[in-house]
Amino acid sequence: MNLKYVKAKKEDAELLIEIYNASFYDDYIKYGECPAYGRTRVSMEESIVKYPKLIIFNDDTPIGAISVEKKGDGEYYLGCLCVTPQYQGKGIGTQAVKFMLDYYVDCNKVTLVTPADKEENICFYTKKCGFRIDGTEMDGNVKVVHLLMER
Repeated sequence: MNLKYVKAKKEDAELLIEIYNASFYDDYIKYGECPAYGRTRVSMEESIVKYPKLIIFNDDTPIGAISVEKKGDGEYYLGCLCVTPQYQGKGIGTQAVKFMLDYYVDCNKVTLVTPADKEENICFYTKKCGFRIDGTEMDGNVKVVHLLMER
């Protein structure tokens, strides 16, 4: 794999919608809702400005995205890490987390949430990326796990 990360611009909104929809379709079907699925162009453009995104490419093929919000004092919130289904399970997500940690050189704390019943997500973040579980809560009708990494 020849991965590269390209900072998203507003003009990339449609591409990001395609990536998000492909990546989160199963969650939308399972839960009946998913904030990352079915975004409008306007909402994605606003999100690109507010929450910087990097598009993950394999050669010239867009295969995923990572979105990180800077909270201040070296703290970041990993709002989205997605890889399209045909590229999942190939180490791309792990590489993306490592890239994020190198990209944000002042990073000393990263938080994120994921559905509590998505064991593969929890295992990915805890076993492959070094996060730990830091609590749970209800988000709408979905129980979510808070994950934390401190460096």
